Amino acid sequence: MKSPCKPTAAALALALAIASTPGLAQDLPTGTVTCHGRTMNPMSDICWSCIFPLTIGSMPILPMGQEDIENVGSPICNCGPPPYGKIGVSIGFWEPARQVDVTRTPWCFPSLGGKVIGGGSDVPVPGVGYGLKGRRGSNGSFYQAHWYINPVLYWLEMLSETSCLEQKGFDLAYVTELDPSWNDDELSAILSPDATLFANPAAQAACAADCVAATAGFPIAAMQWCGGCQGSMYPLNGHVQAHVSGPQASSLILQRYAMKLHREFLAFAGNGIPGWCGMYPMPVLDKRIYKYSMLYPSAQGQGVDGRCCQPLGRTTHLWAAGKEYPVQGEDFVYMLYRKRNCCERIYGWVK
Repeated sequence: MKSPCKPTAAALALALAIASTPGLAQDLPTGTVTCHGRTMNPMSDICWSCIFPLTIGSMPILPMGQEDIENVGSPICNCGPPPYGKIGVSIGFWEPARQVDVTRTPWCFPSLGGKVIGGGSDVPVPGVGYGLKGRRGSNGSFYQAHWYINPVLYWLEMLSETSCLEQKGFDLAYVTELDPSWNDDELSAILSPDATLFANPAAQAACAADCVAATAGFPIAAMQWCGGCQGSMYPLNGHVQAHVSGPQASSLILQRYAMKLHREFLAFAGNGIPGWCGMYPMPVLDKRIYKYSMLYPSAQGQGVDGRCCQPLGRTTHLWAAGKEYPVQGEDFVYMLYRKRNCCERIYGWVK
């Protein structure tokens, strides 16, 4: 089997590539750089119980007390036309596949040990309570974000003989510092013209129901404009209008980021019958297909009642106490677990 890229080598390659790119190898002004982080320890930092429940069809085989959404009812699946397709077993689980930085400082990479790489672009510099005399008021904040491909089950070779895992190495896929719409409400509205439909008190008040649903179980898929208890999903950029805490604001940024990338066909879904044969586009994100856990500054390796991850939109009051602290605890890293329903081959040509 071809050996996947290891995280350390990929991180070094990324650092060299960005640092050697003209216009990105400049240092940020002295006094503005506050960047902290650490590289992930997969054994202690990842919430391994979040992978469960493991299901065959709609039947839980290893529930492990974990939360789940509906699975395909049939345990038998097929992909492709005969004789070139396959017949298999429908397996459901949650795959840890994406890692996200949410940081106050441009070009700060907490996942790479708190390194500042690059700089020189005209992006807002950190902060909570920015624009005290501006249009956002003192309770706003702004964050940059980075989207990593990180299918840990594959590169750790824990399940090397299955076709149900994304077979890639660690890689940096998207940085908001290079996206002009991330700090501009008008530009971001081009990608989300539907935001005007929900820019009214009635639509925002309805988000209370999404908050309750996400706290009790999973968010309401039809309420795509709501970020659960964290706030509004719009605008799809780094401006948080109502900053309550770091975990709350960064969780909202995480949700917006996922929604934005799905809308841009840069992120894909793998659940339901369409997921049997591989990943597929989901431009209108079903928020229920993701769970997430914090890796930094305080990993959710151990949780309440054996649960150390949560659905998008769940109130941070239940899990984030003590996970934000001054100086080294103000940037955040999360692991995203996406729902998978795949067809594990029993017979056929397609693996």
